Amino acid sequence: MDVDAFWDLIERSGRESATRQERLAWLEGELSRRSAEEIVGFKAWWESVRSRLCTWDLYAVYCSALGWGSLDGFEYFANWIVSLGREPYEQVAECPDTAIELPQLLRLFEVRHRQIAEKKPPVWSVEEEPKFELLDYVTFGPYESATGLDAGSLGEAVHARGVRRRFPLVGADFGGEAWDLDDPAEMARRLPRVARHLGIP
Repeated sequence: MDVDAFWDLIERSGRESATRQERLAWLEGELSRRSAEEIVGFKAWWESVRSRLCTWDLYAVYCSALGWGSLDGFEYFANWIVSLGREPYEQVAECPDTAIELPQLLRLFEVRHRQIAEKKPPVWSVEEEPKFELLDYVTFGPYESATGLDAGSLGEAVHARGVRRRFPLVGADFGGEAWDLDDPAEMARRLPRVARHLGIP
């Protein structure tokens, strides 16, 4: 499975389903019809593309959108970014500051602003919540059916291809230069679009 085939499955799963549960079922069904080699290939591309998102700058975007952050939550946020499709993903991976231009993320910032103004917690529907934890597991069942092995050996097969898994995070093991996310001047310098949206001069 090459990268184009990987993105084709990710994007078709979104077009062919109306809910996240349906999307997961669609992907599992498609992968169940593939060989073990293709399933490992899908998982390898999944880990590769997701790892590109594991940066300090995108973590800052995530924390800004929600008003708080956790390492697990950031992982599920990265899953969600991948689920949006290749073009939005590439835009964000290349320049996290442009994430604010995505309508899906802009909506999160709007909800967050309203939450601050009304002193209420942000409320998102299940379908627009900025996390997609279960997308990480869609290969498990198809792999076990195709090989008779448990899902743990899938990770070993991916590692054997030379793919480095950045998630789950152990400590703040982000890519790029570390910086103080609470420093407004650093936020304005590194993420000027996001800073302007947050009202940081």
